Amino acid sequence: MFQRDHLFEWRTLYQNVMLGPELHHRQTPETIFRVNQMIDSYGLKDFCGSSPSALSGGMRQRAALIRTLAIEPSLLILDEPFSALDYQTRLDVTDDIATLIRETGKTVLMVTHDLSEAVSVADRILVLSGRPCSLKADIAVSFPGQITSPVKRREHPHFSVLFNQVWKELKKES
Repeated sequence: MFQRDHLFEWRTLYQNVMLGPELHHRQTPETIFRVNQMIDSYGLKDFCGSSPSALSGGMRQRAALIRTLAIEPSLLILDEPFSALDYQTRLDVTDDIATLIRETGKTVLMVTHDLSEAVSVADRILVLSGRPCSLKADIAVSFPGQITSPVKRREHPHFSVLFNQVWKELKKES
């Protein structure tokens, strides 16, 4: 899943989310049922016939996530998936998508330059050096009480402890 949703304007939301199964010839009743469930649970049911231009940025990102999950990948790679969104929408969508991904049990590799986003979403943060790239730090992220919501994590006092730990690793000389 990329920074931008890359939805095709000539396809409806539903046609966009079904693109993967269509290309992989996996438009089975099970896949269609699962995609329809995701559309419903992600709050997009009433917009299936809409063109991408009629959707908000958050709705477009949710559609892009459904499109990604529709082919049932074992690993999700998210390249700054929220960077194109305004701050409030970014927080809402981050919370929604993080929750949805946890529910699927998928392994996710997310690239981000936003420290707050990394601390609020991740179970583990890998801090990389500049070129040539090497691993500077591997930081386990856990919150008391098993808090998983990114918004609730940002409110927790432990957030600043982890944020500062990541910041220090970034500032260390390689």
